[in-house]
Amino acid sequence: MDDAVQTYQRQGFGASMELKAPYGLLIIDFVNGFADPAVFGGGNIPEAIRNTQPLLRAAREQGWPVAHSRIVFADDDSDHNIFTLKVPGMLTLKEDGHNSQIVPELAPAPGELVVRKTVPSAFFGTSLAAWLTQRGVQTLLVAGCVTSGCVRASVVDAMSLGFRPLVVSDCVGDRAIGPHDANLFDMAQKYATVLTRDEALAQVAGEGEGEGARAAA
Repeated sequence: MDDAVQTYQRQGFGASMELKAPYGLLIIDFVNGFADPAVFGGGNIPEAIRNTQPLLRAAREQGWPVAHSRIVFADDDSDHNIFTLKVPGMLTLKEDGHNSQIVPELAPAPGELVVRKTVPSAFFGTSLAAWLTQRGVQTLLVAGCVTSGCVRASVVDAMSLGFRPLVVSDCVGDRAIGPHDANLFDMAQKYATVLTRDEALAQVAGEGEGEGARAAA
């Protein structure tokens, strides 16, 4: 165990958080622009998209509520905000543009929620929290990108709103592996349970205990 993990444990971080049904799945910003290294993608995002496909199938088979988010800006830039001052390239994600569309392999099914957002968190200014609450969701599995940005922001808001976040570590991705690993470690210590897809599905099905929160290498 390295010094960082020992410090967190000594200070009381990283406690186990019981997962409680009902479960839901949130898939954050897996859109064409983030799947393309020439636009906003890179790193392990393509792998995370592939890994999310069986997770999405399992959620649908179990009848869980499934929500998706897209980051989209108005054609006239009327929703330009502080986020776009920092990352002006995001303003290229327009409603009808190719880059803002959810990747075909994870296309929403009828009855699944799709929220449009203009900031990192999928909860801020959207109907997501109310929609999940109406369906009784207690534990929210989280997939998407990027780990260090919109995933983290959504996980913190989910926890703050009373949901139990379960970050599916191989179903989230980032354009750089360093921020990805660091944020998985930090979320596991403070905000969420972090498990691989197979661990998560086994645990919520009662088939196994998983290995607990993941520490970054």
